[in-house]
Amino acid sequence: MKALVTGAAKGLGRALTEELLQRGYEVIAADVETERLEDLGIAHGGACSIRFADMSNTSSVLRLLDSVDGVKFDLVVLNAGVSATGKFEEIPTFAYDKLIDINLRAPIVLASSLVRLQAMAKGGKIVFVSSLSHAMGYPGASVYSASKDGLAQYAKSVRKPFKKAGVRVLTVFPGPMVTEQAEKHAPPGSSAEKRMAPEKMARIILAASRRRSRELYPGYRAYAAMLLGKTFPTLATRLMRKGIFDKLDGPVY
Repeated sequence: MKALVTGAAKGLGRALTEELLQRGYEVIAADVETERLEDLGIAHGGACSIRFADMSNTSSVLRLLDSVDGVKFDLVVLNAGVSATGKFEEIPTFAYDKLIDINLRAPIVLASSLVRLQAMAKGGKIVFVSSLSHAMGYPGASVYSASKDGLAQYAKSVRKPFKKAGVRVLTVFPGPMVTEQAEKHAPPGSSAEKRMAPEKMARIILAASRRRSRELYPGYRAYAAMLLGKTFPTLATRLMRKGIFDKLDGPVY
């Protein structure tokens, strides 16, 4: 079985890659972080093939596609993502451009191209990693939230036509994890106690990928937050503002 994981060098992407390798997959791991990606490739030998790809650069994304020509993927996890937190007027436009390119444009280009080029195995699955902010709102990370909403809507829109091509779609809405990115964008002094370990998140996502699941809020905390956000959206946004936005020191991107 063959898999492609983007954003594979660290965090959830690395956890997914290592879990897939343990399950016997041959994995193509793509990321822009050269040193960590090389370490991943060395650690796992021939079963893990690395690709250096800058998801903020369309030409680099297209080179990634060229490099996997002829491969039929059983599973593709479009995980690469970045954030920008703080007052939106204090974050420069170039940071938002990069965020939208990585979080939205790249996975759309990759997914549509893989299906169009018939690079997915029959019955294969594409996993889009969105965010819990889809249900909760995210004051202080408005463009991040918008990009993840856009990805969720794209996944929903292509589910039926992709199914006709023999490809299933799963959209995942993870909450906070114990990762460098979560630590970077959390308010100063925030506790990681309630964040999920990326290894656990990876196992939950891969279990859902083997079922006919369409959407996944991983873990009971994420599911409860989703219910709160959909039932009491104003309250949910207020809690996010009080718990995160009001505690931020300044812009981080």
